[in-house]
Amino acid sequence: MGGDRWLHAARQARLLAWLSLFWMLLEGGLGVLAGVEANSISVLTWAASSAVEGLASAIVIWRFSGRRTLSEHSERRAQRWVAASFFLLAPYFLYEAVVRLITGTQPSAAPLAIVLTASSVVLMPLLGWAKLRLGGRLNSQATAGEGIQNLLCAGQALAAMVAVLAATAGVAVIDPLAAVLIGGIAAREGAELWRGEECACHTGRVQPSAPSGCSRECGGSP
Repeated sequence: MGGDRWLHAARQARLLAWLSLFWMLLEGGLGVLAGVEANSISVLTWAASSAVEGLASAIVIWRFSGRRTLSEHSERRAQRWVAASFFLLAPYFLYEAVVRLITGTQPSAAPLAIVLTASSVVLMPLLGWAKLRLGGRLNSQATAGEGIQNLLCAGQALAAMVAVLAATAGVAVIDPLAAVLIGGIAAREGAELWRGEECACHTGRVQPSAPSGCSRECGGSP
């Protein structure tokens, strides 16, 4: 990609990160209220994850600001930070899910929880896929990783919404199981992104300076 086009894509990535950060602050605050109202672990963990997703957005904003925009060192550092943010999600999900499975706490179908999770199901995939495309154009795994977090947010919101609705039919076990599933996905994606410092698997491109065998790990020819 040419220099001007690359810089334009970098500005787009920064703008989308700002939009995500604003949404995550709003979503997190209202999501906690909705989770308490619905007594739902899936909604609460989804709301709590907004803080981590907001952190990933802030990292991408940092990465594409000032002199860091053209810095490969800043990209590698941002990638590691975004990968680490995935690891903040999984332990909390698993702990709370186990507690709810043991206690058998029943969520309720609160309107605020349903509206918030539904809005996330619609908005987050749009942001996520846009960031994945930009990550490929910029060869930025930090941007792609942020996009993956947006897609996970949508998946978690869908699981939380289904769990809350299912609770009205007496199927409360879906609520903690959904949290376990999303936590496992977050841990896997974090590990792959961390390992991808030398192999740009998430963006679909192998770094020219990558060591031999990298393309093999990313599914390419040796």
